[in-house]
Amino acid sequence: MPTSRPYIIATRGSALALAQANAVLAQCRAAFPRLTFELNVIKTTGDKLQTASLANPDASLPKGLFTKELEVALLNGEADLAVHSLKDLPTELPSGLVLGAVGKRADVRDVLIYRDAQLLQLEAAKPAVTDWVPGQRERRGFKPHLKLKDLPHGVVVATSSTRRRAQLLVVRPDAQVIELRGNVPTRLRKLAEQSDFDATLLAAAGLERLKFTIRANGTLTGEGVPKGLLAIRLEPEEMIPAVGQAAVGIEVRAGDDRITPVLEKLNHGNTHLCVRAERAFLRAMGGGCASPVAAYAEVLGHQLRLRVISFLEGTAKSAEARRIAQEPELLGEQLALKLKRP
Repeated sequence: MPTSRPYIIATRGSALALAQANAVLAQCRAAFPRLTFELNVIKTTGDKLQTASLANPDASLPKGLFTKELEVALLNGEADLAVHSLKDLPTELPSGLVLGAVGKRADVRDVLIYRDAQLLQLEAAKPAVTDWVPGQRERRGFKPHLKLKDLPHGVVVATSSTRRRAQLLVVRPDAQVIELRGNVPTRLRKLAEQSDFDATLLAAAGLERLKFTIRANGTLTGEGVPKGLLAIRLEPEEMIPAVGQAAVGIEVRAGDDRITPVLEKLNHGNTHLCVRAERAFLRAMGGGCASPVAAYAEVLGHQLRLRVISFLEGTAKSAEARRIAQEPELLGEQLALKLKRP
């Protein structure tokens, strides 16, 4: 492999995006110590539109909200690889670009996060000056290890994900759902400090990549995590993940032989098979990354099992099927066809 020109890795600048990109950077440097790899941090449209609604499916948001500028850098030769949270990468890529590799999937589950009732009680017992005013909603906290079904009636959950909102309301039709934007630390700070919502839902993989930990007692800890937050992982049976959740996608120029050896080192075969099935399902359903659609594939021996749910027509439709592992696209298209039937 030639060593004269550095390999440029494009990434967003959020803490989570940088954590993912730096992990890819470390892999590249370890596998090819004689080559030079550098990061190129790029601000995307999604980073700039912090006030735009992601929970409103009718909103006229541009496609590739968190990927377009990285793709432009690839096409212009300003980058050789673009690192994405795969759940943010549209299933239809611009001409000349391909999904070249997929990293090994992290914890695919969603996490329910809420305030600790015991800590709130201790704080309330301390004499302190407060800016609370009569009529303002008080911050509520709950016991450790609560599932969605255990939360009190009328619980207010904040999330900008249409997928999480739709699945939450199946389990808890009494819940109120409000939108929440911002990076992970910002969302956690809002949960700890504000009183207008009781809980939020985040991806376990994102928390782990930021080096946040859910302790055995349910406490969420880590640098920058506010005190007094509890968390519990939700199994896929409770909430099916987003298409590509917990996987890192590497987008590259089609036919770029220079990058092929790098992609071979970065790619995790089983994860790639799984996300191909999930993305084929989403593509066949006609949905985008922000659609109320979920899919989760697993490799079981020589087979792929795919579980899906869609709310595109307003009501929940779910299905499950298996095929040989080498037919991921056929599996995804098969389940999309099943859900589209009247």
